[in-house]
Amino acid sequence: MFKRVVTKKISFDNEKYLSEQTKEILSRVKKFDNKLYLEFGGKICFDYHAARVLPGYDPNVKMRLLEKLKKHAEIVISVYAKDIEQGRVRGDYGITYDLATLKLIDDLKAWKLDVAAVVLTRFSNEPSALKFKRRLERLGIKVYKHVKIEGYPHDVEKIVSADGYGRNEYIETKKPIIIVTAPGPGSGKLATCLSQLYHDHKKGINSGYAKFETFPIWNLLLNHPVNIAYEAATVDLADFNLIDPFHLEKYKKESINYNRDVEAFPILKNIIHRIAGSKDSYYKSPTDMGVNRAGFGIVDDKGAREAAKQEIIRRFFRHNLEFATGSGTKEELERAEAIMDKAGVKPEDRSTVLPARKAAEECKKKKKGNKGYYCGAAIELNGSRIITGKNSTLMHAASSAVINAIKYIAGIDDGVHILKPEVMDDLSSLKKETLSMTSESLTLDEILVALSISAHTDRNAKSALLKLKELRGCELHSTHLPTPGDEAGLRKLGINFTTDAIPSSSLFFNY
Repeated sequence: MFKRVVTKKISFDNEKYLSEQTKEILSRVKKFDNKLYLEFGGKICFDYHAARVLPGYDPNVKMRLLEKLKKHAEIVISVYAKDIEQGRVRGDYGITYDLATLKLIDDLKAWKLDVAAVVLTRFSNEPSALKFKRRLERLGIKVYKHVKIEGYPHDVEKIVSADGYGRNEYIETKKPIIIVTAPGPGSGKLATCLSQLYHDHKKGINSGYAKFETFPIWNLLLNHPVNIAYEAATVDLADFNLIDPFHLEKYKKESINYNRDVEAFPILKNIIHRIAGSKDSYYKSPTDMGVNRAGFGIVDDKGAREAAKQEIIRRFFRHNLEFATGSGTKEELERAEAIMDKAGVKPEDRSTVLPARKAAEECKKKKKGNKGYYCGAAIELNGSRIITGKNSTLMHAASSAVINAIKYIAGIDDGVHILKPEVMDDLSSLKKETLSMTSESLTLDEILVALSISAHTDRNAKSALLKLKELRGCELHSTHLPTPGDEAGLRKLGINFTTDAIPSSSLFFNY
């Protein structure tokens, strides 16, 4: 029986990073009256961007960090009220921010980490936000409201007053470290921290603020691919990296930060001065505010560089998809292209792109004279083997590539069918005749169901089914737009997928 040897390059040492990060945070809290509000930028759990650009990085290493800090810390989640009202969607999960908040709470609970409170920021009695508040409270979660402050962030005199932060509800906390996180960007984490600082100082508590942001990594070069990958990940925000001018002036050392933090620093410093009632500050630069030690966890710079370049290409394809489907803008796509140019990469540098396009061409030639759309997909296994798939009347190209891949891993001959014909026929019939769907071809989600049913009576199907978990972290490219069922299946399998976003049908709605 064939056995594939999996080789994974490791560029990041999680244990070294955990040790460095824990020490840095505990050291920072001692600078104040044993009370630190720590803004967590990026994803607190399931940080797959970091895992992709830093091979070996544990997507949940921050959760492990919180476990280590558990007796010292509690967690507050900030959510922008208007994001709830407008039904803003998290692109990676495809769920709205209210559901993303509930998922975050569940994820934290799975690690035995409790949420002290949820704060609705810039709250203006939005009906959906009020409904969400009631739902959280009935689940036993404390909810606080922070108001929108006119003139924020420039009118410092008003912000740091009874008519500014003074109107916000004070979040009661007990532990020295308060982790302030959110379901996504723009949720008001910084404002939540500063509001708490205002109320604490009114109570005579000299609390402090710090920021935990994994990217950009301050002690890597400005144009290091890992830092450029951060720009690719924030194309919608138009973020760009730069040398921290405040740090350079004060310490004569180059340190990397990004535009929004640098632009906001003078205002932030002024707000903290006014809150603390002092003209001096512990922080002389945006870099000083950070507690990021990710750079010290990199053990293979070459591997991290290559992985980051691949992420930059993936992000370009993501914006190309969003542009094609109307959820992204031309400006965002152009920025993604410019970032690729900066990193010195092109779409075809992704190993699965040309094989997928070739598979589509082969499918077209084979079916010459027949009407239809010819789609190709290619998946790269961790051992660098590339497996392709084509669309057919039975299944989509991505489904075909996945089935071919697990057959290869399981050592099953290419000519052996692992999906029972009667199961496939029943599912196709259900779609076409009972559900009146326009296509009987099966999506990846449906193919996985067919495989699990077939596995009950077929030894090869069972063997292939058990190999699905080995596809996690593999790379797949398809020439055509994925259906929701294909996209959902690829996400569940943990496959990093991209697409040329060519329509797979002449129909506007064919799912």
